[in-house]
Amino acid sequence: MQGQAQQQAYDRGITIFSPDGRLYQVEYAREAVKRGTASIGVRTSEGVVLAADKRSRSPLMEPTSVEKIHKADDHIGIASAGHVADARQLIDFARRQSQVNRLRYGEPIGIETLTKEVTDHIQQYTQVGGARPFGVALLIGGVENGTPRLYETDPSGTPYEWKAVAIGADRGDHQEHLEENYRDDLTLEDGIALALEAIASTNEDGISPDGVDVATVSSESERFVELSNEDIEDHLVANDLLATEEDETEDE
Repeated sequence: MQGQAQQQAYDRGITIFSPDGRLYQVEYAREAVKRGTASIGVRTSEGVVLAADKRSRSPLMEPTSVEKIHKADDHIGIASAGHVADARQLIDFARRQSQVNRLRYGEPIGIETLTKEVTDHIQQYTQVGGARPFGVALLIGGVENGTPRLYETDPSGTPYEWKAVAIGADRGDHQEHLEENYRDDLTLEDGIALALEAIASTNEDGISPDGVDVATVSSESERFVELSNEDIEDHLVANDLLATEEDETEDE
């Protein structure tokens, strides 16, 4: 009982370390990320792919109202997992920082620079009393001077750079699929296929076009492009990942 009481005392405040050096509120925020639907990022030789599982909880929900991938700047996309409201706040912050950089320096912001601006902002909320950490993880992907970059942010405020990464629910299974199938010479089309396959790896019934978001940033154009449902369906059909009508009826 005494040990439980001590833990409760340490997890009441974000600014209090436990005796073993842990910040419980940050760890709880990571658990919130695990409860969010998955997002996948893949860095290829031709650009960056972001994909997100956005299956709705009800057939009455309008699919377009579920936003998991956002444009931060012309050359940067952001995918999220965790609390959607927290994600929106961080994405708005990222957009402001991108515009400030363009106005101040007359050039687009670097992917690493933006990621560290965002993680510095996140970290402040692990150090100040009276606030809570952001319960969301982000994938920030884009192209900088022709070079694709892909970063993950953590609720602790730590940035990580990846070749391919998954966040959100079933991260372990998705990450295992990425590690087994990733190659350095992937094309952009291959990257889309790999991201969709990773999402489908935890859904035996396949996925529908309105249940997933996909966006790319090509090294050639350096432009964020979100795929339409028709384009996504073409990729699902080509990779034999499309859910059949029978499966969709059973899910409903």
